[in-house]
Amino acid sequence: MNPRVLLKGLVLLLSLALFGYFFKSSDLGNSINEAWIDGHIRDQGIEGELTFLAMGALFTAIGLPRQIIAFLAGYAFGLTLGSFFGALAALLGCAMSFAYARLFGRGVLSKRLGARAQRFDAFIHDHPFSMTLLIRLLPVGSNVLTNLAAGISRVRAVPFLAASFVGYLPQTVVFALVGSGVDVAQTMKIGLAVVLFLLSGVLGAYLYHRHRHGLSLDERVDEALGESANR
Repeated sequence: MNPRVLLKGLVLLLSLALFGYFFKSSDLGNSINEAWIDGHIRDQGIEGELTFLAMGALFTAIGLPRQIIAFLAGYAFGLTLGSFFGALAALLGCAMSFAYARLFGRGVLSKRLGARAQRFDAFIHDHPFSMTLLIRLLPVGSNVLTNLAAGISRVRAVPFLAASFVGYLPQTVVFALVGSGVDVAQTMKIGLAVVLFLLSGVLGAYLYHRHRHGLSLDERVDEALGESANR
Protein backbone atom coordinates (compact mmCIF):
# COMPACT_ATOMS: atom_id res chain seq x y z
CA MET A 1 0.00 0.00 0.00
CA ASN A 2 1.22 3.47 -0.88
CA PRO A 3 2.43 5.10 2.39
CA ARG A 4 1.02 8.44 1.24
CA VAL A 5 -2.49 7.03 1.61
CA LEU A 6 -2.02 6.40 5.32
CA LEU A 7 -0.09 9.65 5.70
CA LYS A 8 -3.02 11.67 4.33
CA GLY A 9 -5.36 9.97 6.76
CA LEU A 10 -3.01 10.61 9.67
CA VAL A 11 -2.72 14.28 8.71
CA LEU A 12 -6.52 14.57 8.80
CA LEU A 13 -6.66 12.77 12.13
CA LEU A 14 -3.97 14.91 13.77
CA SER A 15 -5.33 18.16 12.33
CA LEU A 16 -8.75 17.38 13.81
CA ALA A 17 -7.11 16.58 17.14
CA LEU A 18 -5.31 19.93 17.04
CA PHE A 19 -8.54 21.67 16.11
CA GLY A 20 -10.31 19.94 18.98
CA TYR A 21 -7.66 21.06 21.46
CA PHE A 22 -7.94 24.65 20.23
CA PHE A 23 -11.73 24.41 20.17
CA LYS A 24 -11.92 23.30 23.80
CA SER A 25 -9.20 25.55 25.24
CA SER A 26 -9.77 28.89 23.49
CA ASP A 27 -12.38 31.56 24.05
CA LEU A 28 -13.50 31.07 20.44
CA GLY A 29 -14.09 27.43 21.17
CA ASN A 30 -16.12 28.27 24.25
CA SER A 31 -18.35 30.67 22.33
CA ILE A 32 -18.94 28.15 19.54
CA ASN A 33 -19.63 25.51 22.17
CA GLU A 34 -22.26 27.63 23.90
CA ALA A 35 -23.81 28.92 20.68
CA TRP A 36 -24.12 25.63 18.84
CA ILE A 37 -23.18 22.39 20.60
CA ASP A 38 -24.65 23.22 24.01
CA GLY A 39 -27.51 25.24 22.57
CA HIS A 40 -28.72 22.82 19.90
CA ILE A 41 -27.17 19.38 20.39
CA ARG A 42 -25.70 18.48 23.78
CA ASP A 43 -28.17 17.68 26.58
CA GLN A 44 -31.07 18.49 24.28
CA GLY A 45 -32.44 14.97 24.32
CA ILE A 46 -34.00 13.48 21.23
CA GLU A 47 -34.38 16.90 19.61
CA GLY A 48 -30.62 17.48 19.74
CA GLU A 49 -29.93 13.97 18.48
CA LEU A 50 -32.31 14.39 15.55
CA THR A 51 -30.82 17.79 14.75
CA PHE A 52 -27.35 16.28 14.64
CA LEU A 53 -28.48 13.35 12.51
CA ALA A 54 -30.20 15.66 10.03
CA MET A 55 -27.14 17.91 9.81
CA GLY A 56 -24.72 14.99 9.52
CA ALA A 57 -26.83 13.16 6.95
CA LEU A 58 -27.17 16.23 4.75
CA PHE A 59 -23.48 17.11 4.85
CA THR A 60 -22.26 13.56 4.18
CA ALA A 61 -24.84 13.17 1.39
CA ILE A 62 -23.30 16.13 -0.46
CA GLY A 63 -19.71 15.03 0.12
CA LEU A 64 -18.46 16.34 3.48
CA PRO A 65 -15.98 13.77 4.87
CA ARG A 66 -17.77 11.47 7.29
CA GLN A 67 -14.69 11.60 9.54
CA ILE A 68 -15.49 15.23 10.36
CA ILE A 69 -19.06 14.28 11.31
CA ALA A 70 -17.65 11.50 13.52
CA PHE A 71 -15.33 14.00 15.21
CA LEU A 72 -18.24 16.36 15.90
CA ALA A 73 -20.37 13.45 17.15
CA GLY A 74 -17.65 12.50 19.61
CA TYR A 75 -17.47 16.09 20.83
CA ALA A 76 -21.25 16.36 21.22
CA PHE A 77 -22.12 12.93 22.64
CA GLY A 78 -18.92 11.31 23.90
CA LEU A 79 -17.24 8.19 22.56
CA THR A 80 -19.98 5.55 22.73
CA LEU A 81 -23.02 7.53 21.63
CA GLY A 82 -20.84 9.67 19.37
CA SER A 83 -19.64 6.58 17.51
CA PHE A 84 -23.21 5.39 17.05
CA PHE A 85 -24.64 8.74 15.96
CA GLY A 86 -21.65 9.47 13.73
CA ALA A 87 -22.05 6.15 11.91
CA LEU A 88 -25.84 6.55 11.74
CA ALA A 89 -25.54 10.05 10.27
CA ALA A 90 -23.12 8.71 7.64
CA LEU A 91 -25.54 5.86 6.89
CA LEU A 92 -28.45 8.28 6.43
CA GLY A 93 -26.32 10.43 4.13
CA CYS A 94 -25.35 7.30 2.22
CA ALA A 95 -29.02 6.34 1.87
CA MET A 96 -29.92 9.83 0.64
CA SER A 97 -27.31 9.93 -2.13
CA PHE A 98 -28.00 6.26 -3.02
CA ALA A 99 -31.75 6.94 -3.30
CA TYR A 100 -31.22 10.11 -5.32
CA ALA A 101 -29.02 8.28 -7.81
CA ARG A 102 -31.40 5.34 -8.10
CA LEU A 103 -34.63 7.31 -8.37
CA PHE A 104 -33.67 10.49 -10.16
CA GLY A 105 -30.07 10.56 -11.31
CA ARG A 106 -29.54 7.51 -13.48
CA GLY A 107 -29.77 9.38 -16.76
CA VAL A 108 -27.37 12.17 -15.80
CA LEU A 109 -25.03 10.19 -13.56
CA SER A 110 -24.66 7.28 -15.97
CA LYS A 111 -22.81 9.58 -18.36
CA ARG A 112 -20.23 10.42 -15.67
CA LEU A 113 -20.22 7.33 -13.48
CA GLY A 114 -21.33 4.61 -15.88
CA ALA A 115 -17.94 2.88 -16.04
CA ARG A 116 -17.47 3.19 -12.29
CA ALA A 117 -20.94 1.73 -11.66
CA GLN A 118 -20.20 -1.21 -13.97
CA ARG A 119 -16.97 -1.92 -12.10
CA PHE A 120 -18.82 -1.60 -8.81
CA ASP A 121 -21.49 -4.05 -10.02
CA ALA A 122 -18.91 -6.59 -11.12
CA PHE A 123 -16.92 -6.18 -7.90
CA ILE A 124 -19.76 -6.81 -5.44
CA HIS A 125 -22.21 -8.86 -7.54
CA ASP A 126 -21.60 -12.28 -5.99
CA HIS A 127 -21.20 -11.13 -2.37
CA PRO A 128 -22.83 -7.70 -1.98
CA PHE A 129 -22.62 -7.47 1.82
CA SER A 130 -19.06 -8.67 2.33
CA MET A 131 -17.62 -6.79 -0.65
CA THR A 132 -19.38 -3.55 0.30
CA LEU A 133 -17.97 -3.99 3.81
CA LEU A 134 -14.52 -4.42 2.29
CA ILE A 135 -14.93 -1.19 0.31
CA ARG A 136 -15.94 0.75 3.42
CA LEU A 137 -12.87 -0.46 5.30
CA LEU A 138 -10.49 0.84 2.64
CA PRO A 139 -8.47 3.95 3.61
CA VAL A 140 -8.96 5.40 0.10
CA GLY A 141 -11.87 6.23 -2.19
CA SER A 142 -14.75 8.69 -2.19
CA ASN A 143 -17.70 7.95 0.06
CA VAL A 144 -20.20 9.99 -1.95
CA LEU A 145 -19.03 8.67 -5.33
CA THR A 146 -19.36 5.11 -4.03
CA ASN A 147 -22.92 5.89 -2.89
CA LEU A 148 -23.85 7.38 -6.26
CA ALA A 149 -22.22 4.56 -8.22
CA ALA A 150 -24.11 2.03 -6.11
CA GLY A 151 -27.35 3.91 -6.77
CA ILE A 152 -27.08 3.57 -10.53
CA SER A 153 -25.80 -0.01 -10.30
CA ARG A 154 -27.91 -3.13 -9.76
CA VAL A 155 -26.87 -3.71 -6.15
CA ARG A 156 -29.75 -4.24 -3.72
CA ALA A 157 -30.20 -1.47 -1.18
CA VAL A 158 -30.44 -3.55 2.02
CA PRO A 159 -27.08 -5.39 1.88
CA PHE A 160 -25.32 -2.27 0.59
CA LEU A 161 -26.64 -0.03 3.37
CA ALA A 162 -26.21 -2.65 6.11
CA ALA A 163 -22.60 -3.33 5.13
CA SER A 164 -21.94 0.39 4.83
CA PHE A 165 -23.05 0.98 8.43
CA VAL A 166 -20.84 -1.80 9.77
CA GLY A 167 -17.92 -0.65 7.62
CA TYR A 168 -18.29 2.95 8.79
CA LEU A 169 -17.87 1.99 12.45
CA PRO A 170 -14.07 1.51 12.74
CA GLN A 171 -13.09 4.94 11.43
CA THR A 172 -16.09 6.53 13.16
CA VAL A 173 -14.86 5.20 16.51
CA VAL A 174 -11.38 6.56 15.77
CA PHE A 175 -12.54 10.09 14.99
CA ALA A 176 -15.20 10.12 17.71
CA LEU A 177 -12.45 9.20 20.16
CA VAL A 178 -10.40 12.20 19.04
CA GLY A 179 -13.39 14.52 19.40
CA SER A 180 -14.68 13.12 22.68
CA GLY A 181 -13.89 14.12 26.22
CA VAL A 182 -12.76 10.62 27.19
CA ASP A 183 -10.91 10.89 30.48
CA VAL A 184 -7.44 9.83 29.33
CA ALA A 185 -4.33 11.85 28.62
CA GLN A 186 -4.64 13.77 25.36
CA THR A 187 -1.46 12.26 23.91
CA MET A 188 -2.60 8.75 24.86
CA LYS A 189 -5.99 9.35 23.25
CA ILE A 190 -4.41 10.60 20.02
CA GLY A 191 -1.90 7.74 20.05
CA LEU A 192 -4.68 5.19 20.45
CA ALA A 193 -6.65 6.81 17.63
CA VAL A 194 -3.58 6.69 15.34
CA VAL A 195 -3.05 2.99 16.09
CA LEU A 196 -6.72 2.18 15.45
CA PHE A 197 -6.69 4.18 12.21
CA LEU A 198 -3.60 2.35 10.95
CA LEU A 199 -5.05 -1.04 11.87
CA SER A 200 -8.31 -0.24 10.08
CA GLY A 201 -6.49 0.95 6.95
CA VAL A 202 -4.12 -2.00 6.82
CA LEU A 203 -7.00 -4.44 7.38
CA GLY A 204 -9.00 -2.90 4.55
CA ALA A 205 -6.02 -3.02 2.18
CA TYR A 206 -5.28 -6.64 3.12
CA LEU A 207 -8.87 -7.74 2.57
CA TYR A 208 -8.97 -5.96 -0.80
CA HIS A 209 -5.77 -7.73 -1.87
CA ARG A 210 -7.02 -11.08 -0.55
CA HIS A 211 -10.59 -11.14 -1.84
CA ARG A 212 -10.84 -9.07 -5.01
CA HIS A 213 -10.01 -12.11 -7.19
CA GLY A 214 -8.60 -10.12 -10.07
CA LEU A 215 -11.44 -7.60 -10.11
CA SER A 216 -10.82 -3.87 -9.89
CA LEU A 217 -12.99 -1.41 -8.00
CA ASP A 218 -11.22 1.67 -9.36
CA GLU A 219 -7.86 2.25 -11.05
CA ARG A 220 -6.95 5.00 -8.58
CA VAL A 221 -7.80 2.73 -5.65
CA ASP A 222 -5.64 -0.03 -7.14
CA GLU A 223 -2.77 2.39 -7.62
CA ALA A 224 -3.03 3.75 -4.08
CA LEU A 225 -3.05 0.24 -2.63
CA GLY A 226 -0.23 -0.99 -4.85
CA GLU A 227 -2.45 -3.44 -6.73
CA SER A 228 -2.23 -4.37 -10.39
CA ALA A 229 -5.31 -4.72 -12.57
CA ASN A 230 -5.01 -8.50 -12.48
CA ARG A 231 -3.42 -10.81 -9.97
